[in-house]
Order: sequence, then C-alpha cells, then structure tokens
Amino acid sequence: MGIMIAANSTDGSGSRFDALLVLSFGGPEQPADVRPFLENVTRGRGVPPERLDAVTEHYLHFGGVSPINALNRDIISRVESELVSAGMDLPVYFGNRNWHPMVEDAVARMGADGVRSALVFPTSAWGGYSGCRQYHEDVARARAAAGDGAPHLLKLRQYYDHPLLIGAFADAVREAAAQLPAGRRAGARLVFTAHSVPVSADVNAGPPTEGGHLYSRQVAEAARLTARAAGFDDFDLVWQSRSGPPQVPWLEPDICDHLDALAGRGVGAVIVCPVGFVSDHLEVVWDLDTEARDRAAELGIDFVRAATPGTDRRFAELVVALVAEQLAGAPAERLGSEPLLGSTLDGRSCAVDCCKAVVRPSGRPAHTH
Repeated sequence: MGIMIAANSTDGSGSRFDALLVLSFGGPEQPADVRPFLENVTRGRGVPPERLDAVTEHYLHFGGVSPINALNRDIISRVESELVSAGMDLPVYFGNRNWHPMVEDAVARMGADGVRSALVFPTSAWGGYSGCRQYHEDVARARAAAGDGAPHLLKLRQYYDHPLLIGAFADAVREAAAQLPAGRRAGARLVFTAHSVPVSADVNAGPPTEGGHLYSRQVAEAARLTARAAGFDDFDLVWQSRSGPPQVPWLEPDICDHLDALAGRGVGAVIVCPVGFVSDHLEVVWDLDTEARDRAAELGIDFVRAATPGTDRRFAELVVALVAEQLAGAPAERLGSEPLLGSTLDGRSCAVDCCKAVVRPSGRPAHTH
C-alpha cells in the first residue's frame, strides 16, 4: 500500500487509538448453535417457531455451520499482516452481534488488556438501520456491559464506493463472465443483488435532511460503479433474502422473480454479483448459490456468480486504508456521490433520527452485513 503512519491520532477523548475491533453479525459454527443463534437474532420480534424451523433447515443444509465466522477470521489474519506492513502497531479484536465471539466479551477483553481507545471496522459497507445504526447500538451496548473500564470506540465510515471495494467487485464480475460458454457471453445479463429490507426501513435510512433511502441509493451507486469498471453499459439491480408476510412491502424485485422475467425475454445467461455482501455467508450460499442457481437451471439460464470481495487481498487493504484515513484525518477516498456517513464515537448516531429503527414483520430479520 505504501502507507506508513503511526497509530497516534486521537478519538476526540484525548486518547490515542491503540486497537482495532472487527465487528460483525456472527453465525453458528456447529449444529447445536443454530437454534440459539437464531433466537438471539430474532429476540423480541415475535417470530413464530415455524419460521425459525425453516431457517434452521437452511443452516443444517450446510452442516449447521455458517461460513461467516471463518471468513471473518481470515479477513482479520490478512488485516493483521497489512497493519504490520503499514507500520501500524494495532492489535485486532473480533466481536459479533449475535453469536460468539460476542462483542460484549471482545470489548470487555479490550478493557482488561489496557486498550483505552479503538477503531471499529464493521463488516457492512452501507447506511441504513441494519447496515449502520445497529452497529452503533452494538458499540453502545458493549461499552455499557464493560462498565467503567470500557475503551472509547470510534466506528469507521461507510465504504460502499471505496476504489478498492469497487475494483474487487469489478474483477470478480469479469472473472465470472469468463466462466460462461463463449457463445453465451455477449448476451449475458449482469444482475446485482443486495439484501432486501422493508420499504419503510429504506425510507428511514439516513438523516431526514438527506431524503431517506440511503441504503438503496448507495447499493445502486455501487452497482453502477462496478458495472462501469467491469466494462458493462447496462445492468439490473434486484434484491434477495426478504422475509415476512407478503402484504408488507420490501425492496423488489426478488432475484428469483427477476430470473423468471429474464427467461420470458429470452435471456440465456446471467452474471450475478452480490454487491450487497462482503463475504460468502448464508444469504449468498443459500439464496444465490442454491435457490437462485436452481431456479436458473429450471429456466434453462446459464448462471454464474461473482465472488464476494472478502477473500480478495484488496479487502484487507481497504480496512487498513480506512484506518490510515482516520488516523491521518485525510479526505475519504471514494468514487461515488451519495452521502457518506457512519463514523461516530461510542455508539452515537450520525444525526437526529438517522436510520431509526422500524418494527419489522415476523420472519428472518433483515441484515446487510
């Protein structure tokens, strides 16, 4: 990267940053974990047991193990190497919202280790309640649980349009396209997907002064930037992984419904890029690699899926670039034009009523990690 900077900037509390916390969603790592994990995710939301039974079967299809924790540990290992290369003396901690290692335990351990002030990297690039504000709530809850010894925690900004992220997605799109039969490539349709959320949640995404819809606007901008970088003039943006009763509107169209529409137009091949996800966790390997791929096969559509960027070397570089940007007080390196928020101290929201929570319908919770 060529960045050499000491980790001696302050967080506004007068303390130097002396650690980095990677904060994620969490997932089960053995069959016995699945039901308790899902109960953590849905606590207080009135989700019926039969819905939890259905989602449990998705996890058990993969041996009761979500890939997300292992993928995050791999990211952390590469981030640690990048930090050393950049001359940054920052130990990296790992905490989750919904399953072990829990963020409360990670922050308590940080305090016991003498960490006084740390940066927080969330495994979500986006604005919105699930993509951003809920991470602020995680920070505030973990600090409250740690008590007087809790370190100050500064969450790093949203990064949906960072050049390293867009470059990784664009290369993945090109590599996926190359997997199609030569005769199908020219007519293949590029389709971007991201986790759907209730329309009401998207309306409330971002500060009211920014007009709402920050999540869907950022996803659309990331898709546009990736398509352009990959050499595509046209593309579709669709959604996936919705839950809840059909009468409650969520962002649409759904990926499988869109495949039906493409088949009706005579499209014979699709390149699907999960631009809303940084890693191949359950929503990717089940909703895309299983359900959407099977639907495409039924329709006679050749289906290839672009890799997520978490395993790309540039993702670890991105994390360290965001750290260096914060330490140096440098302008955000970015390609897009939608609002860029998300960096606050100790769990504060970005603005009054920014990305406020909405009551979600029963079903699998929306999350955009």
